Amino acid sequence: MISGTEIKTIPVIRTPRDMQEWSRAKRKEGRTIGCAPTMGALHEGHLSLIRRSASECDETIVTIFVNPTQFAPGEDLEKYPRNEESDLILAGEAGATIAYCPSAEVMYTPDASTWVIEDNMTGIMCGESRPTHFRGVTTVVAKLFNACLPDRAYFGQKDYQQLLVIKRMVSDLDFPVEIVSCPIVRERDGLAMSSRNKYLSADERSDAVILKNALDAACDAVNKGERNPRELERIARTLIETVRTSGIDYVEVRDAEDLSVVDEIDRPVVLALAVLFGETRLIDNVIIYPAKESM
Repeated sequence: MISGTEIKTIPVIRTPRDMQEWSRAKRKEGRTIGCAPTMGALHEGHLSLIRRSASECDETIVTIFVNPTQFAPGEDLEKYPRNEESDLILAGEAGATIAYCPSAEVMYTPDASTWVIEDNMTGIMCGESRPTHFRGVTTVVAKLFNACLPDRAYFGQKDYQQLLVIKRMVSDLDFPVEIVSCPIVRERDGLAMSSRNKYLSADERSDAVILKNALDAACDAVNKGERNPRELERIARTLIETVRTSGIDYVEVRDAEDLSVVDEIDRPVVLALAVLFGETRLIDNVIIYPAKESM
């Protein structure tokens, strides 16, 4: 994973006040600041965000924080992969200037009682089976933005619902930051890159490729003229059911702008899915344009 003979290290900041001071100093110098929020365990998907930021901004902050408030009881908070030393090296090689790595104790004081909540898009899809997840996401992202003070923040399309929720939060609360959506990065066989892929057994890893195949099959149907969203869901679900899973959380076609229900594919939509392989929950999606090929 680490290439070259020289290891590029980057400084680490661990408190909001110190992070704000660093960013304010850079702003006074006229520097633009990009931010790539992550929970660590960096893979090529994360690194693509850092590279994009580094190519568009003078300074790039990578945040590394496993956020406890977006995990429900019984989820994988304790076993979520952590390797800060390796992450810092990879982030530096990808072009990050500095890392913001706060502790949970710094981020959430014992008497903290404030949440940032988006109402319209967080009770469906991932939010239906994980009802407290998105309030944890919006709250921590708001805190990261307040600490890092970025001009732009980079998020991957793989977490599409999260992306739209954060865009809505930024718009509604007047955060002075541009949200930049970046394409899904996939393994050679099509599986979307995820830190949780490490949990998969060899058989589960082989079966998980069906997710991309299901998305491709639905896109192919649209390209051949299918416009019924329920039929696309059926096509994808039927294909997923040909392999061993621990359950399908959801397979849904929604409006690509606001995740509202669609009865006909006459505008851009997202086909999103969440499936369990063993104890590992994987998500994926594709944006479908009815008048042209899907992306």
